[in-house]
Amino acid sequence: MSSDMRPLIIACGALATELRAVLRASGISEIIEVIYLPANLHNRPEHIAPQVAELLAKNISRPTLVAYADCGTGGHLDALLTKFPEVTRLPGAHCYELFAGTPNFLAAHEEEPGTFYLTDFLAKHFDALVWQGLGLDVHPELRDTYFGNYRRVVLFSQSIDPDVVRAGQEAAQRLGLAFEHRHVGLERLADAIPVLFKTSIKIDGR
Repeated sequence: MSSDMRPLIIACGALATELRAVLRASGISEIIEVIYLPANLHNRPEHIAPQVAELLAKNISRPTLVAYADCGTGGHLDALLTKFPEVTRLPGAHCYELFAGTPNFLAAHEEEPGTFYLTDFLAKHFDALVWQGLGLDVHPELRDTYFGNYRRVVLFSQSIDPDVVRAGQEAAQRLGLAFEHRHVGLERLADAIPVLFKTSIKIDGR
């Protein structure tokens, strides 16, 4: 199969580690092309749909999965995909809901609406994407302005890496919030891939 006809995944860069693990576990990583968009688009979600649209237009003849949830686009990503009826996206409103599963995420939100969520990627890159992304490195006094209504940080972890948990704990400490860790693994991401690729993926969540 030529590279131009391989199935395509247009993915958020924040999912790179997890998506690669899922594709390797499935045994189909060699027959799929993945194009990663910058993870920091989450700080400017209005740019997600236009960049996805540009890639879809260039690859219109290929079976394609968009490895984004809504991710703050306010429905614009779904509106775009109505023009490409053969293209699907990942389920959920954001990666927290995708990884944790809708019932677990809604339960966590019901327990404490004032929750700031982390995935492995956001925990590891908290300084660049959150602290610096919000300008707190220059104006740390704005922390309470941004996070004054939050009460806790919940890390929905994909791996069992203790360094990720430590990074989550440090992030919570910097924000002045309580910390909780809930391991959710990769099963829900793995379940979403066969929607397009019709293959059985088994993964241990590590």
